[in-house]
Amino acid sequence: MQERVPKYINPYTDFGFKKLFGEEGNKDLLIDFLNQILPEKHQIRELSFRNPESLADLPFLRKAIFDIYCKGANGEDFIVEMQKEKLEFFKDRSLFAVSFPIQEQAKRGNWNFKLQHIYLIAILDFQYDEKEERKKFERYVQLKDQDGDVFYEKLHFHFLQMPLFKKTESELTNRFEKWCYFLKNLETFDTIPTILKEPIFEKAFRTSEIGAMNQAEYDVYKESLLSYWESLGMIDTARKEGKLEGKLEEKLEIAQKCIAKGMSDEETSELTGLSLDEVRKIS
Repeated sequence: MQERVPKYINPYTDFGFKKLFGEEGNKDLLIDFLNQILPEKHQIRELSFRNPESLADLPFLRKAIFDIYCKGANGEDFIVEMQKEKLEFFKDRSLFAVSFPIQEQAKRGNWNFKLQHIYLIAILDFQYDEKEERKKFERYVQLKDQDGDVFYEKLHFHFLQMPLFKKTESELTNRFEKWCYFLKNLETFDTIPTILKEPIFEKAFRTSEIGAMNQAEYDVYKESLLSYWESLGMIDTARKEGKLEGKLEEKLEIAQKCIAKGMSDEETSELTGLSLDEVRKIS
């Protein structure tokens, strides 16, 4: 049986995520997506991207996060940070990341410390909630006191644990759910689902077509895809404390994906750390 070749990019890769949401020509996609998450008072009217090279001199920040400076329909300026990377100590790193746009609002001279609203929106291809009773697809977090009252209203965390989004096409009820359905299933689509036949999603599908890439773009995407597959096997917060029994299984799964993509046995061996004999057995 011939392996299926994906028609659309994997949006969780660094290339795919930025292709959809990080290019000037696709600002309308990003605005439409973010406006499904942000409150009414902060619906985006216009936005600009921050140069990722100006982030702190830390590779994970430049790779995993990009900042968006927004102006709301009410004229208020605010900042959105988007994150999609699977990271060890995920919550710690999220807090660390938002410290930069907070500090950078400081002004020289006589400054009254007034800050803009900051939203961190994380689209996660993993789940950090391990206990069944605590699992939530969508989690909105603010600083609150012991009585549950909001202590500080300008710092917002919005986490989407995409593996916990289970709705099918027939169950989608609003635009936010359509975007989640699009992102979770994009790489598996061969045609545009009927419910997503709207101009904004049709543009998102066109943007995501692998066949429309030039060779340079495809080479960058392939490298990004390999890095993504590698990260699935290298970073596993659930097994970190000496529990390594899942490593071989993960390597085998990555090897199968590499083979399905047409990679050579040598490339697959180098990527996964499996021996050539092991790779050939999988083939």
